[in-house]
Amino acid sequence: MTTPSDPHQAAPASGAGERGPALGAIDVAAALVQDEAGRYLITRRRHGTHLEGLWEFPGGKREPGETLEACLRRELAEELGAEFTVGDKVETVTWHYPGKTVVLHFYRCRVAAGAIEPREDQAMAWVDPSELVDYEFPPADQALLARLRQRASDYPP
Repeated sequence: MTTPSDPHQAAPASGAGERGPALGAIDVAAALVQDEAGRYLITRRRHGTHLEGLWEFPGGKREPGETLEACLRRELAEELGAEFTVGDKVETVTWHYPGKTVVLHFYRCRVAAGAIEPREDQAMAWVDPSELVDYEFPPADQALLARLRQRASDYPP
């Protein structure tokens, strides 16, 4: 894979992360959870974390030997207290931050059991796709956000 000269510019994903992250990269699984109204569940990164204060789709880092789906189920239970079903992978994004590379795997998810309640003192919101632009997300999420907004405008409720 070619590394872009701008450390904040995304490089195309090449399937890295299916069996493990690219050399030195961090694998992260994230959930695209929608309610009956089509709004997405987003959470705010806590103080003291990388990219603190920015909004994101819930999820987290994959542990060694863990599948992406198991990682996502674990992270969602820890962060939100409910059990989730992990569906289809929507997108994989490789992003180069100064000092680290992150491979983000976005999956469609739905609640299987329990109620969603933030368990890690993070802010949480249900947001219409057209309003995602009003929230500040990490640079790595921008292309996905644009596609989610476009799909929503292509298929209004």
